[in-house]
Amino acid sequence: MLPPLSKPAMSPGMTPRPPVHPAIADVQSNFHADLVQEVAQAVATNDVVVVGVSGLQPGRKAKRLLDEQKVPYRYLEYGSYFSGWRRRLALKMWLGWPTFPLVFIKGTFVGGASDVERLIASGELPKLVSGPRAS
Repeated sequence: MLPPLSKPAMSPGMTPRPPVHPAIADVQSNFHADLVQEVAQAVATNDVVVVGVSGLQPGRKAKRLLDEQKVPYRYLEYGSYFSGWRRRLALKMWLGWPTFPLVFIKGTFVGGASDVERLIASGELPKLVSGPRAS
């Protein structure tokens, strides 16, 4: 079984997900569960985690932004644009997020590189990094 993430409040206009047959739910929860567990463990034991893909600019941007802010992070890299995509799909399914990198701060998924940039611009990044861990 995949580790749960807190469910975000449904945004207006979002279509609710239909119920899933139990046999299919089991297939979903076991889809590359080892990878999801590895990332979940890193998120649970590190204050900041960046999950990226080799050679892609957004991942480099997220790391550069965190480096500039002197925020230490754990970086996990899975494949390249052309390799490892099927395994990475499990992370997208787990989070419901379509792109990489995946950035987590104190156990909370905060989005990708542009979202980190927005957190810096708003002054929220230092507060998240120094604040309490998500429960």
